[in-house]
Amino acid sequence: MKIKKDDQVLIIAGNDKGKKGKVLKSLPSKEKIVVEGIALVKKHVKPRKSGQKGQIATAPRAISVTNAKIICSKCGKATRVGYEVIDKKKYRVCKKCGAKI
Repeated sequence: MKIKKDDQVLIIAGNDKGKKGKVLKSLPSKEKIVVEGIALVKKHVKPRKSGQKGQIATAPRAISVTNAKIICSKCGKATRVGYEVIDKKKYRVCKKCGAKI
């Protein structure tokens, strides 16, 4: 999977189209990512102790990796990711400017 944790991404499809965010979690087996502030869902939480109030918590939901494009740190544009092998090490490369991501 080409998008990793702590990458900046641009959402290109869905209700949050056009928003940017940081990847909090990567789920390679499911081809999904969790992005900060994107695809928020509300969850009703019961009170655990007596006297405590119940609440509605919001949390980000996992979205498909195909709905996000990585943002290059050098050129600042949403881009596809390529790979380059230098001295037997594999690096992710921006397809627009050629910089290492």
